[in-house]
Amino acid sequence: MKTLLATLAAAAIGALLQPAVAADKPNLIIILADDLGYGDVACNGGKNVVTPNLDRLASEGMRLTSFYVTQGQCSPSRASLLTGCYANRIGIDYVLSPGSKIGLNPREWNLARMCKDGGYATGALGKWHLGDAPRFLPTKLGFDSWWGLPYSHDYWPKDYDGKPSTKKPWPPLPLMQNEERIRIIDSLEDQATLTQGVTERAVRFIHDHRDGPFFLYVAHPMPHVPLAASPAFRGKSGKGLYADVVMEIDWSVGEIVAAVDREGLAASTLILFTSDNGPWMNFGNHAGSALPLREGKGSDWEGGVREPCIFRWKGVIPAAAVRDNIASTLDILPTFAKMAGLKGPEQEIDGVDITPLLTGEVSAGPRREFLFYYGSTLQAVRRGEWKLHLPHDYRNYEGVEPGRDGYPGETRTGRTGWELYNMKTDAAERRNVADLHPQIVQDLRAFAEESIKVLGNDKNKGTGQRPPGTVDDAP
Repeated sequence: MKTLLATLAAAAIGALLQPAVAADKPNLIIILADDLGYGDVACNGGKNVVTPNLDRLASEGMRLTSFYVTQGQCSPSRASLLTGCYANRIGIDYVLSPGSKIGLNPREWNLARMCKDGGYATGALGKWHLGDAPRFLPTKLGFDSWWGLPYSHDYWPKDYDGKPSTKKPWPPLPLMQNEERIRIIDSLEDQATLTQGVTERAVRFIHDHRDGPFFLYVAHPMPHVPLAASPAFRGKSGKGLYADVVMEIDWSVGEIVAAVDREGLAASTLILFTSDNGPWMNFGNHAGSALPLREGKGSDWEGGVREPCIFRWKGVIPAAAVRDNIASTLDILPTFAKMAGLKGPEQEIDGVDITPLLTGEVSAGPRREFLFYYGSTLQAVRRGEWKLHLPHDYRNYEGVEPGRDGYPGETRTGRTGWELYNMKTDAAERRNVADLHPQIVQDLRAFAEESIKVLGNDKNKGTGQRPPGTVDDAP
């Protein structure tokens, strides 16, 4: 008898073979922020940010308010976005540091390879963080070109204020063009040029490939610490450096969308904006907000994994639409495949096609369930409106004095029991109702146990897990 996960995976792969939603292949753009919280976009209720371009994008497309990443940390989240797989399935279940011996396996199907094989021009800009060995770089995994950083910009031999550090053992931070290091990012002034550099190249890519089709992956290094805004935006928001950095990312979104519209591509281009995980809250005034959600980066409370999400494709996705249906970065690969008529993977994936949701079927619910891993530990599961936390330790930001001016504050460890929350009435996860719904708890525990058999847990390998790439693999 097939497990539920295997059944869903088979259905997802089958959906990829269906006809595209449009006759012509749409251009595809993903704009991914780093450590941007759910409450860091004004149209999500954010109060300490200035995001007119994102708000406009939402007014022209669809905002999803229950959109999840698979883990509240960089590398696993990005691996899932590009492959449609839980990070545990493909062996990228922790953050990869410089010189890592593993990376995204070149044998895994991913968005860039899918698009390239389908006749798309493919480009990546910004942060990669899926392995910095040559065989794991974007141009080895389906992208025609890449300009950016191989990992997070705090992996450098400096403190958060840009001064030399004796506590950080990392090598100089390289800025890469395809597979070549073009210079070293050696100061906060250098880091302040990254958002502008990404944006200028994104606009140029759109112009150069306006005859399409193209896939453009824009992965902003910010607002991950250390924060740095260009002179044009530093102090402009009136709300502090973090808001300045977010305002510059919002400007970048506006420039990219304007380039699409200027080239006459609005009706043939699907744009997605989201973030890789929630805010790194112990950095205080250099961190964002997940409000009204609980906790942030590094946890499986909603603040760590529920992200801002906006889709726009004029004439296909309804304007000014808001949906609270469950969806995930897992679902991007099968959805893009369906919408563009592209061939999907032969391996099992965990994403489902959410085209019906995006094209306006109000009752559409392609995804009913979701797993919340951190590292190799399954920490929570969701089915419909119910989310069950399994007993686990978590990064606890509440009641801790945060850091200031770029330096982290204290973090503490919290501990959950078997805790049940209703996501429709209590997305902030404040009222544990496990005692009131014992049958739901029992059913979700069974779902968790079944999922662990497929994707593993801690030191127990699951039947559906595949190895990451290693530097010693044959090419």
